[in-house]
Amino acid sequence: MPKQKQKILIAMSGGVDSSVAAALLVEQGYSVTAAYMINYDKKVSNAERKFVQQSCCIPDYRDALRVSAKLGISLLKLNFQKEYKKHVLDYMFAEYKKGRTPNPDVYCNKYIKFGFWLEKMKELGFDKLATGHYAKIKILNKIQPSSRAQVEGDTHNKIQFSLMEAADKNKDQTYFLHQLNQEQLSQTLFPLGEYTKQEVRKLAKKFELPTENKAESMGICFIGEVPMKEFLSAEIKSKPGKIIKNSTKEILGDHDGLSFYTIGQRHGLHQLGGDKPLFVLEKNIKKNELVVGYEDDPILYKNKIKIEEMHWINGQPPKFPLKCTARLRHRQVFQDVSCKMIDGNYIFEFKKKQKAITPGQFIVLYKDGECLGGGVIT
Repeated sequence: MPKQKQKILIAMSGGVDSSVAAALLVEQGYSVTAAYMINYDKKVSNAERKFVQQSCCIPDYRDALRVSAKLGISLLKLNFQKEYKKHVLDYMFAEYKKGRTPNPDVYCNKYIKFGFWLEKMKELGFDKLATGHYAKIKILNKIQPSSRAQVEGDTHNKIQFSLMEAADKNKDQTYFLHQLNQEQLSQTLFPLGEYTKQEVRKLAKKFELPTENKAESMGICFIGEVPMKEFLSAEIKSKPGKIIKNSTKEILGDHDGLSFYTIGQRHGLHQLGGDKPLFVLEKNIKKNELVVGYEDDPILYKNKIKIEEMHWINGQPPKFPLKCTARLRHRQVFQDVSCKMIDGNYIFEFKKKQKAITPGQFIVLYKDGECLGGGVIT
């Protein structure tokens, strides 16, 4: 039990994970208040009006109310629709328009959940924000002030917060959290970091939570599962071009626009390949051409990539060359990689060639269970 009864704001989505996280905090003796966040406005874009039901958030809010009542805690209702549109939706559509494939969940965590939510948490007088993410925070190098200079100075920098993998390696969400910084981690709690999903389900039953059997949410952060091409079409105009087969350079047909395809994609191309399926190998932005080929085409595999907007969780780049492991997508098996700085650019070279490296996605780095940070693939 905490030495002092800290005031915790738990982000309550109405799902089983945030419900159990709240229950654990109450059991541990914290002063807990829940908050249901409204982030996605169906009126903000044509895509939302078309694909999101009018009542999309009502069942989740009702579940959040039921869980809060069961735990005997208050539930706030906070609105972040404008912030979500600016920092997540606008970014996502802008990236697709460039022909890249973004990961909106990463920016949702960086700017919304651990940006504006944290600011609101402090404004309301809470000590920390808690969420139902599967991740752990490790505190290192905690030094107590031993001199007048240290007492008067800022000792916050003496504490190092590390983002660690969750106990449940299959559910671990550090890939999506790799853009967090020291200040954000210092104000955050992840109560589920030491539990597996199976254990969380059992805890939900133990606490008699009404969400114990609720299915997991999938798809885009706060939007859910939508037919992606149709969703994008509501905001991005079609720009047809040629589909080129890489091995023969023959024209196989026309595409609707490079924004609607991603590297490694198979779906929608099977009718062009005869007996063998075709995959997207490259997107030639200058010529507006979609380059396709078979799964074993060498062009689909690369072992060296350039990264921009590199972020280090501890605030400082490591010594180079850096040898560690990396993921190019969520749940990918860890890949051995080395990182060098060449002419001011971060260059990563993998031990084994990687399939379908996709511009706009993120590379996330790990070492000994710690998430070091990551950056955007160019």
